Amino acid sequence: MLDLLFEHINLLIDVVLAFITMSLGLNLSRKDFSNIISFPKTLFLGLVAQMVFLPIIAFFFMLMTDFSPEVKVGFIIISLCPGGVTSNLVSFLLKGNVALSISLTVVNGILCMFTVPIFVNAALNYFIHQTASIELPVLNTMLHIAMVTIIPASIGVLIRRKSQDFADKLIPYLRYLLPVLLLIIFSIKIFAPAEKGGIQLTGDEIWNQGLILLLFNFTGMFLGFILGALFKTNIRDNITIMVEVGLQNTALALLVAGNILNNNNMQKPAMVYAIFTFFSTLIFAWIIKTISITYFAPKVKT
Repeated sequence: MLDLLFEHINLLIDVVLAFITMSLGLNLSRKDFSNIISFPKTLFLGLVAQMVFLPIIAFFFMLMTDFSPEVKVGFIIISLCPGGVTSNLVSFLLKGNVALSISLTVVNGILCMFTVPIFVNAALNYFIHQTASIELPVLNTMLHIAMVTIIPASIGVLIRRKSQDFADKLIPYLRYLLPVLLLIIFSIKIFAPAEKGGIQLTGDEIWNQGLILLLFNFTGMFLGFILGALFKTNIRDNITIMVEVGLQNTALALLVAGNILNNNNMQKPAMVYAIFTFFSTLIFAWIIKTISITYFAPKVKT
C-alpha cells in the first residue's frame, strides 16, 4: 500500500489540492470574484508584493547565509513561486477573502511561467555561475493551474449555487479535514524513498534551513500586512494579502527544482518550508487578525 502511495505521490498531491480548492469554492459565489474585478487595488498590491519585493528579500537573505549554492538557489525558487492552494486554505480558515486569494494564485501562477525561468537562471548564474535551459511548458502549466485551482473552485461555487444548505453543512467539517489531508500528503512526500520521488532530509538541514525559512515567512507576511495597511485595505483583504505573500507554492518549487533542474539539494528548502510554514502562517496571521480587530476595528465581526 505504501509503495503504491509513494509511486503516485505527485498525482496524489494534485488530487488532494484540487479537492481542497473545490471545498474552498463551497464558501464562494460569483459575486465574490466580480467584486475583485470592480476593485482591483488589492489584487495589484498582492501581485507587486509577491512578484517584486519577495524575491528581492530572498536574495538579501541568501547573501547573509553560508548555505551551499544549490540550497541558495532553492531558496530563491521558493520566493519566485506564487501562493498556492495552501495559502487559499489558510485564508479560508481565517475567514479572509478567499476569492481574492484564489485570484492571486491564478494570476500570479500564469505570470510566473514567464518570470520563473528568467530569475531562476539569474540565481543560477549568480550563486553557481552557470545557467540552465528552464522552461515551464505554457500549455501544461496552464492546464495544471486550471486542474488544481480554477476548475475545482468553479465546481465548488456551482455546488453552493445549486444547494447552499448542503455547502453550509459541509464547511464546518472541512475546516478540520482539509489541514489534516494537507499534512498527510506532505508527510508521505517527506518519508518516501528517494527513488520514489521522496526528499531525504537530515535533522541538521531541517533545523538550519527551517530557522531562515521561518524568518523569511514572517518577513513576507509583515511586508504584505504593511502594504495593505499603507493602502488602507480592509482587515479581511489585508489578512489575505499577508497570507498570500507569506506562504508560497511548495508544489511548484518542487517541480522547478526537482523535475526541471533535477537537483535534490535545491528541493530541500521547499520541503523544509512545507513542514513549518502552513502552521506558522496560520498562527501568525491569526494573531495579527485578532490584534487588528481588537484594537483597530472593534466593530468588525470575526
